Amino acid sequence: MAQCLTHQDPATRTADHQNRQRTMTNTPQPPVASPKDMASGRHTAAQNMERLLALMARLRDPEEGCPWDREQTHQTIAPYAIEEAYEVLDAIERQDWQAFPDELGDLLLQVVYQAQLAEEQGHFAFADVARIVTEKMIRRHPHVTFGKDVLGEDVAPSSHAAGGVSATAAPGQWEAIKEGERRRSAQAGGAGSPRLGALAGVPPVLPALLRASKLASRAARVGFDWPDVEGVLAKVHEEIDEFSVEMQKGDREKMQDELGDVLFSVASLARRLKLDPEACLRQACNKFTRRFEAVEARLAQDGLSMQDQSVEQLDALWCAVKQNEKP
Repeated sequence: MAQCLTHQDPATRTADHQNRQRTMTNTPQPPVASPKDMASGRHTAAQNMERLLALMARLRDPEEGCPWDREQTHQTIAPYAIEEAYEVLDAIERQDWQAFPDELGDLLLQVVYQAQLAEEQGHFAFADVARIVTEKMIRRHPHVTFGKDVLGEDVAPSSHAAGGVSATAAPGQWEAIKEGERRRSAQAGGAGSPRLGALAGVPPVLPALLRASKLASRAARVGFDWPDVEGVLAKVHEEIDEFSVEMQKGDREKMQDELGDVLFSVASLARRLKLDPEACLRQACNKFTRRFEAVEARLAQDGLSMQDQSVEQLDALWCAVKQNEKP
């Protein structure tokens, strides 16, 4: 029996990922498509989207679908969306244009899968997902002129002047509109609905560094921030000092609490410097992996292993590898 499109065992997924890395091709980007070509591409995309929706419905068919796919729930397949999103990010960072559309397709499949489950339960359908995000993007881009291809046949084209907002100002406008939407949503909920504070809407399930950066950014919007970056840096040092005190005491619970404060303050520093803390840490991980593997390779050339070396020998090799990386 052929393997399900939506499920692979971990060994197969790892092997597939490694094969793509070995055959990675950084091909030049094709020329920009003409409006006619883009219109034709949208038509083809619509046809293939219909095929994908029909495929998912078939996989979930109670009688003739796939047994594995029929058993899945929103909760059981949710982790796959996160995994696929990271594989998309990996393809982008490696500029692997051969793997990129494949990974985007895997991520799109997760959206279609969740929408199919919701439609079966009578909540919403994929068409609602597409409509909601389109209307949201129109609403949050008041400076862009849209035609009937976006607004629909029954709506007059928007009259906003395109280019009226700079790339620097656009994010601020986006956040202001988003904040207004949150307030209207809270008002529509009535007096008994919970008040939406400045931190509302930051998902607790975000990666912790990203969540910390977003929380700090939200707090800064209402004035809860240092006047300059030096104040943030001083806070990092203050938190490190507090962690050092608890480390000397050996209280693991307090050490965890204080180390969390250190990481949160570092994420705040990254936010203030307009750096993505997740990207910074990924870069550090990639650098560590590259240098570690270079040390392993040097030892292997001499028939040695890392376990046989002293800390001093390993440190010397590490420094040599690091020195060779410098331009």
